[in-house]
Formats: sequence, structure tokens, C-alpha cells
Amino acid sequence: MILKECKVAVTTTTFGDIDGSPLELLRERGIRIVKNTFGRKLKPGEVIAICRGCSGIIAGTENYDRTTLKELTGLKVLSRVGVGIDAIDLEAAKELGITVLNTPDGPTQAVSELTIGLMLNLLRYINSSDRDLKKGIWKKNMGSLLNGKNVGIIGFGRIGRKVAELARCFGAQPSYNDIYGKKAGLSCEFKEFAEIIMWADIITLHCPELPGNNALFGNKELRRMKQGAFLINTARGSLVDAQALYDNLRDKHLAGAALDVFTDEPYSGALTKLDTVILTPHIGAYARESRIEMELQAVRNLIERLENLQ
Repeated sequence: MILKECKVAVTTTTFGDIDGSPLELLRERGIRIVKNTFGRKLKPGEVIAICRGCSGIIAGTENYDRTTLKELTGLKVLSRVGVGIDAIDLEAAKELGITVLNTPDGPTQAVSELTIGLMLNLLRYINSSDRDLKKGIWKKNMGSLLNGKNVGIIGFGRIGRKVAELARCFGAQPSYNDIYGKKAGLSCEFKEFAEIIMWADIITLHCPELPGNNALFGNKELRRMKQGAFLINTARGSLVDAQALYDNLRDKHLAGAALDVFTDEPYSGALTKLDTVILTPHIGAYARESRIEMELQAVRNLIERLENLQ
């Protein structure tokens, strides 16, 4: 079906860069495409400026609160590239007749593999050894095995479960905590939050943002973690208090951390000064195969819904 009257905003910065098929699908339906020209995550005012008058949005992780959605008159479908929809006011969207869709399966393997890679990097000092050698320093850092480590997984949806599966392949001992409590029929052990953060050698986060963007790991929670433990966050930047994390790494209470997400992106804060932190620019889903599939699914979701509304 041709959707010539439709204008669709694409707000993710690299959409269609590695494969033009998702954009071509939109063009084949006669859809007019408006792209994010800022090259970064959009701020609320920018979302309104770019998306006003659009019937659909291929969305990234930018915020769609009630105020923003009310300004986007005529918006019918908000199709998220990825799984997380916590940046969207779902109640407001429902009231305004906006359908919200996502691609829950697309990023699972990519984010899970990145998480395991970050664990191995932290444990074996890969980044710091590389930096030393390039500076002419021949220093053999004594690392640790992932085998036998207690891995605490906070959030046990698709990604959390895949991380547990991959961690077991290395001989690690995963346990999980989830806001919905213990899940039936799972082989992985459930632990209460207070218990798991004291038990784990490595904590990895795979849960949505808390209401009000409050930190799940502030100074209190970080101090309760094991001396010499590691923290990994590939979920949402607001889950970790960056200043508290900096303090606990500087004081050597924690041995290291790896962050792929930040409250403010691009990130340029104090954690960039620490060698015990691995920082990546929100690349969790940026594996070629996963990214193409997510973009295609987001477009198919959007087209199918717009066609049904004709």
C-alpha cells in the first residue's frame, strides 16, 4: 500500500548507514522521510522541531514525555529501534491515540555479547595493557578468570537471560534479581537485591530506568558491593550515580567498571579520567547483523500499523 500522505521522522543518528534497506522500505511506500541532522541524541525541543507534522517516528532513546507528545499532533505511530520504551510516556501515548512499538528481540545477542566482552576486558586488563604497550611500557598485569565468578544480573528479561547463558559457558555462576520478583521455570537462581549486590563479583545491569530517573546504584549500594567487585551498565545511564561510582573507583573499593550508557550523551565527565573504567559510546546494539535486523523490524512495525490505520 502506498502511504503518500505520510511523513515519518527518523531520529536515530546512524539509521540506514550500514544497510539502506530500511530507508528503501519507507521510500517504496511513498513515505517522506525527515532525518535527525544533529548527529546525536535529540533534546526535547529538537524532537518537537523535527517530528512535528509526522504521522510516524522511527525512534531512538530520546525522551517522549507528555508535553512532547501533545505537541506532536497527527502522530499515529512511534516505532522504537530497540527494546527499551521507558523514555516514552506510555499513558500519555495511549490517551493521545499513539501506538508505541519496539523491537524486543533485535538487540539481545549484541548487547549480551558486548556485556561478556566487557567482563573479560575488565578481568584481564585488556584495554589498559594495550594503552601501556602503545606508550612503550611492557607491563604484565595479573588478571582473573571469569570462570568461577559470581555474576549478579539485575534485570532478567531477554538480555539478562542471554547474559546468564553466555556467562555459564565460561564457568561463571550467575544469579539474578528482577523488579518483578522471582520468575517461574528458570534454572538461574533468584536473589534479593540486598543479597545479590553483596554476593556478586561482577554486577551487570539489564533493567529499565527507575521512576524519576533515580539511580539504582548510588553510593549506598556501591559501598555494599564486594571490595574489588566490578560494575557493568549496558542498560540505562540513570541507573548509576556517576559521581558515586567515580568516588568508589578512586578509593579502590571497586576494582573497575564498564559503561556503555550515560545520563547525558555524549559523555565527557569525570569517569573519563580513570584508567579502571571502560567507556563505550552506547554501542550495545551496534553489531552489524543486529542493527540491520532492528532497523528493518522497526520500519516493518511502523508500516504495518500505518497501513492498518488507512
